[in-house]
Amino acid sequence: MVGTHALGSERRTPGRRESEGATALSEKMPRLVLEARRVSSLLAHGLHGRRRAGPGESFWQFRPFVTGEAAARVDWRRSARDDRLYVREREWEAAHNIWLWIDRSASMGFASDLASAPKVERALVLGLALADAFVEGGERVGLLGLTRATASRGIVERMIQALVADKTGLEQDLPPRASPARFDEVVLIGDFLTNPDRIATAVQSLAGRGSRGHLLMVVDPIEETFPFTGQAVLHDLEGGLSLDIGDAGAWGDRYRARIAEHRAALQAIARQQGWTLTIHRTDRPASEAALRLATLIAARGPE
Repeated sequence: MVGTHALGSERRTPGRRESEGATALSEKMPRLVLEARRVSSLLAHGLHGRRRAGPGESFWQFRPFVTGEAAARVDWRRSARDDRLYVREREWEAAHNIWLWIDRSASMGFASDLASAPKVERALVLGLALADAFVEGGERVGLLGLTRATASRGIVERMIQALVADKTGLEQDLPPRASPARFDEVVLIGDFLTNPDRIATAVQSLAGRGSRGHLLMVVDPIEETFPFTGQAVLHDLEGGLSLDIGDAGAWGDRYRARIAEHRAALQAIARQQGWTLTIHRTDRPASEAALRLATLIAARGPE
């Protein structure tokens, strides 16, 4: 029989274990992960070119010299190939704002014997590791409703301090109301075990000004498979309700069908807003989900 347990509120707050785990995971991620599978030649060293001239470091294009410009701007090597003078233009480069939300509600404290870690611990490690990697790549990262976006190298410690002080987050299973700017990226990490209509409302609100986003769904293996047989009692960690279901084996097919229906609804919500959905099981390495999210954000690039 597979055993399960749930963490109390004090255990759903990040501590040294999650901090060290996040740092270790971040170090394992390739330094150039934000450039993985480069779909745009504008992505370089974690800086996202906006396809216009400006004070950047990456070469964009040569253009003819215009009378009145400083002679120092002339690229003499390129000009020597032609009978015209050329200026080497650099692309304007700017960091993204990346906003994270990490679900720490009661259902996230669930864990089974098949999992490597409780859902909330995995979510915290993923969120902190992604923040560290994004900052290393030149991005600004903030926690929705808690902190401003910053490129501070101490982002992991800043996020931990904000999460420890945020007691209301232990009761909320959806992100707070916020208005990310156009082209900002939003990463929501949780189990999303709530009514799809509520999730749709939250996502629509966050995407209202044109921000782009990603749902990272963290699940325990038995939430996928429901491997129970015999007498069983189901507990609602959010509402505090319990249900004696009798023969658990007879419930299996219906349960898995409901899970598939819920996943389809989440996929539709994400697709409608142009967001992505990633499902991560806690019996899999955390690096798999972290690498996928970082690659998805890098691949989106500027518009």
